[in-house]
Amino acid sequence: MNIFEFAMKMEEDGHAYYLEHAEKVENPSLKRVLNEMANDEHKHYKIFKAMRNQETAEYMDDNKTTIIDTVKTIFDELKEKNKDYAAESDFRKVWEVALETEKKAEKFYREKIDEVDDENNKRILKKIADEEHNHWVAIENVIQFLDKPERWLEDAEWSDLETY
Repeated sequence: MNIFEFAMKMEEDGHAYYLEHAEKVENPSLKRVLNEMANDEHKHYKIFKAMRNQETAEYMDDNKTTIIDTVKTIFDELKEKNKDYAAESDFRKVWEVALETEKKAEKFYREKIDEVDDENNKRILKKIADEEHNHWVAIENVIQFLDKPERWLEDAEWSDLETY
């Protein structure tokens, strides 16, 4: 299996995982995060498919993930509602699996950059690795918020939330 086929499989699995759990979570804001992650994974899948097929693959900067802004906005809104998130905390294992998966995806893409010859493909791998980084940082913040919603906004380390 070549790099792009493996990447397609990872992205396809991620897409299915996020959609499956988006249907199960009750909180509409957290559902929105999962659906946005699923959409990003599907977008990555299509890019890797073009790369595998040796078609012109494009990563459009104006189509990059907005997950960081989404998470910031959602948690500002959730904080204002000042409700108990214990039920969503039961969903923690889903977020932990997603966190580890996104970290592995970022690492894989960064390692594979030097294995491709085409400069455009190298650039795309880097951009998608950056998006995977944003995904796991966003997920890490979801976990922190669910653990301690009353302190999350005051303690959040937004320096990790660079938009690449």
